[in-house]
Amino acid sequence: MVDQTPTELIMNTILVTGVGGFIGSHVAEALLSRGDAVVGVDNMNDYYPVSFKRENLQLLSRHPRFAMVEGDICDRSLVRDIFDRGSISHVAHLAARAGVRPSIADPYIYEEANVQGTLNLLQATVGRSVQNFVVTSSSSVYGNSTAIPFREDDSATDRPISPYAATKKATEVMAFTYHKLYGLNVNVIRPFTVYGPRGRPDMAPWLFIQSAVRGGTIYKFGDGTTRRDYTFIGDFTTGFVNAIDRAHGYEIFNLGNSSTVSLNEALEIVRDVTGRELVIEQRPMQPGDVEITNADVSKARRLLDYNPSTSFRDGMGTFFEWYRQTRM
Repeated sequence: MVDQTPTELIMNTILVTGVGGFIGSHVAEALLSRGDAVVGVDNMNDYYPVSFKRENLQLLSRHPRFAMVEGDICDRSLVRDIFDRGSISHVAHLAARAGVRPSIADPYIYEEANVQGTLNLLQATVGRSVQNFVVTSSSSVYGNSTAIPFREDDSATDRPISPYAATKKATEVMAFTYHKLYGLNVNVIRPFTVYGPRGRPDMAPWLFIQSAVRGGTIYKFGDGTTRRDYTFIGDFTTGFVNAIDRAHGYEIFNLGNSSTVSLNEALEIVRDVTGRELVIEQRPMQPGDVEITNADVSKARRLLDYNPSTSFRDGMGTFFEWYRQTRM
């Protein structure tokens, strides 16, 4: 899988699932840049254009310590083979079916990808020398919690309001079981609306930029007062890599910006950074949507040295420049 010789200064061999995706490709790039070997796995599904994922993989393939496995983590034999051949020291589990609204339409595919896929990875670590396993959950597990900002010990996570959030909560609980049974070190990461270059085209920041540039309609769900904790990819990646490096037994961490932006404010910022007038159509709130996401990141600051510093305005300016250069 990855050929390691005594002369190579490889820190670790890290399995990155969902490596062709937005966050997965950034995490893998950061690990490769500092000297780790990365074994990437991705089934390259068509949830959004596969060509975008191929572009991400092209960037990673420039590194001699990168090996790619195109396959599905729901395939137990494939997962076992990766661990048998790869000398995996750490797992960065980012592969998932994402999206609240699509999970309501087809919950079965979310259960298969998110729950069964995670179980296959956890089971494959049994009896092996995996030093740390980082599970990517979601801020969606907080639902409509009224305890603002969201803390990792919030009991509202026991009452998810979408199938997507339910599958993510299930992966957290299952990972805890493997920690207790086998002593596996696990850090659970709850991301808060991560955006930036190479972002997912189904997420609001991308859709806003794209519609502004093309003169298309932006659908504003609700009256625009809903608030989100937008996290720039550079800030998030630093926190995630620190979570790979630091084993704490079993811990859950919010990785957000820790400040919120209303939908109305976000649209104003999009107008400013693109220099385009926006065509906005208001629609009712959709099932599964939440009023606010807001991360308490004090635990991540303390244990992961996490320090998000990119404002939404600055981050969207950087995102727009990337979009203008690569997608227009």
